[in-house]
Amino acid sequence: MTVTRCSWPGDDPDEIAYHDLEWGLPTRDESTLFEALNLEGAQAGLSWHTILLPRDGYRRAFLDWNIEAIAEIDEAGVDLRVQDAGIIRHRGKIESTIANAQATLLLREQGLSLAEVVWAYADPSNEPRTDIQPQTAESKALSRELKRRGFRFVGPTTCYAFMQAVGIVNDHAASCFRFPEVARLRDTLLNERSDS
Repeated sequence: MTVTRCSWPGDDPDEIAYHDLEWGLPTRDESTLFEALNLEGAQAGLSWHTILLPRDGYRRAFLDWNIEAIAEIDEAGVDLRVQDAGIIRHRGKIESTIANAQATLLLREQGLSLAEVVWAYADPSNEPRTDIQPQTAESKALSRELKRRGFRFVGPTTCYAFMQAVGIVNDHAASCFRFPEVARLRDTLLNERSDS
């Protein structure tokens, strides 16, 4: 049976698996959101495939995305990661992940969660988009808010890619087999939030 999906994975098996199983899946799980935000930041200037392949390397280098532990990484730890061939060895991006962990902990101290902050920019509509741009008014606003709170490598284009990845927007094509399921899951998550 032929499956209709979004065109962007092409025929690459890794991209297809990511699209079919993860991309756009709505989540409020802090660790998942934190990982996605930092991987999108690491992608800046690169192709997604460059980040997708070494994800296990990132999980190892960043302590299985343990936010508290990442926040404690010191200069020697940064130096070690700059030498780590399992990740993109960009000092600024490595340091930004540590800064983002510290900013996430600061949110907690303020009685907030990363999920609350990022999902505040969700469009409740599940209408399929036909004119997808690299950034939107919502991603620009999210970028400003995250920067204000001390996050780094969170420009509007990075924020939009993040919003797509974690289901804050549903950018699966209307014809894609994933679109209706993601739309249903988004509705459930958004309704849970409004009821709480």
